[in-house]
Amino acid sequence: MQDQTNVADIMMGDVVRLEDVLSRDSVTSVCKSFFGLFGLPVRVISHEGDLLADVHRDQPLCNYLNTLGEGELECARTVSVVRDMEPDVETIVHPCFTGAVYRIVPLEYQGRPIGRFIVGPYVPAERAQPPASLLSVDAGIDQTTACAHFDTMPRVREHIAEEISAHLKGVLELLLFSGHRAQLASTMQVASVRENYRELAEKNEALQSSFEKLKQLDQLKSTFLATVSHELRSPLTSIIGYTEMLESGAAGALSDGQAEFLGTIRNKADQLLGLISSLLDLGRLEAKSLDLNHERIDPHALLSDLAATVVPTANQRNVSLDIRVDDGTAKLWGDQVRVGQILLNLVDNAVKFSDQGGTVTVRAEDGEIDATGASGLGAALFTASRPAVVLTVQDDGMGIAEENLSKIFDAFYQIDAGTTRVHGGAGLGLSIVKQLVDGHEGKIEVTSTLGEGTIFSVTLPAADEDA
Repeated sequence: MQDQTNVADIMMGDVVRLEDVLSRDSVTSVCKSFFGLFGLPVRVISHEGDLLADVHRDQPLCNYLNTLGEGELECARTVSVVRDMEPDVETIVHPCFTGAVYRIVPLEYQGRPIGRFIVGPYVPAERAQPPASLLSVDAGIDQTTACAHFDTMPRVREHIAEEISAHLKGVLELLLFSGHRAQLASTMQVASVRENYRELAEKNEALQSSFEKLKQLDQLKSTFLATVSHELRSPLTSIIGYTEMLESGAAGALSDGQAEFLGTIRNKADQLLGLISSLLDLGRLEAKSLDLNHERIDPHALLSDLAATVVPTANQRNVSLDIRVDDGTAKLWGDQVRVGQILLNLVDNAVKFSDQGGTVTVRAEDGEIDATGASGLGAALFTASRPAVVLTVQDDGMGIAEENLSKIFDAFYQIDAGTTRVHGGAGLGLSIVKQLVDGHEGKIEVTSTLGEGTIFSVTLPAADEDA
């Protein structure tokens, strides 16, 4: 509670305790300078009675009096009275039985007393002889010795002592002002940091809560898609099966119109089955439950099979397919079906987005891949690499805008997603490609220029010689 009160008072611009804003070292340093200049003892005491600084030199007279019984008692009584004096506004000049005086000066800040300092004992220069109270303080006093010690006491004229005390008061109150402002600034800064931290913690908690909700929604979405896709697949398979039976004449001869309609049904059913298969693949990939059967894959055979699959579609769009495999290209290490799916998706997109008369180039060549998947300068200097095969699919079609390149691997994202979209597809192909490449511990990169075309590069680990 005390700490909270102090903070509140300081925030209101008030000083609670002298020691809260004044460093003992700084006060002592000022008092030592004062003592060095004027030879006058100085003590600084807080409003609560704590001694913050005590700079003095033992006086021979005081030491002598403390060897006398009554002298010691009188000295202790005087010091106790002086220490407990608290001037309100005006300076108190308190006489000592030795003929010296103590000057008790109040320290104020913003109209309230917060401490005091004591100058002395010193002998006013106007006093030439020791008083009778000194010479009679104890029956055993040696007056000659007492007078000799009295003459060694520090002396100063009263008006000079007043000016010196006023100067020291100004210095100490200036230190107090500076210390208070520094403490106020520090406290406000700490309060600001705490408030910023609290706000940041609240925002972080809200973000974490939103993230957890999004994860739950994403899981629900994946579960829903997987369930719906699975349930749609069975009746769709039956539709395709009965369509094939009708096309084969199992239910009788078909007219040309009927055959055309069945062909349309079969085509659309195949498209829908492909979409359902993609959804199921995406669900398994997101759940990390898709098993990959790794084996050695010959890039020549891989690209030959790809060409046989894609050439009919490319011919329909009047797009040329250029297949290139560099001599001596290593064999791939991966799941042949899934690697074929990666290439088929990429080449199908390249053909789809190529202009009439364009060319799609598919190439396989040797390369390297970081063994740990690291990137950047540190990876270039310290990360080991392993042999790889680079599969490149390049087209000279419409290209992709730079601001869209970071989004094309997101599920369901389509660059031309408006109602006038003419290229078809559900936006799943590149997302599946990316996750399949990651599943093979490979990497995929894309570069594109609007109006000039796009290049996809897939780097997959090469098979070991003894695999």
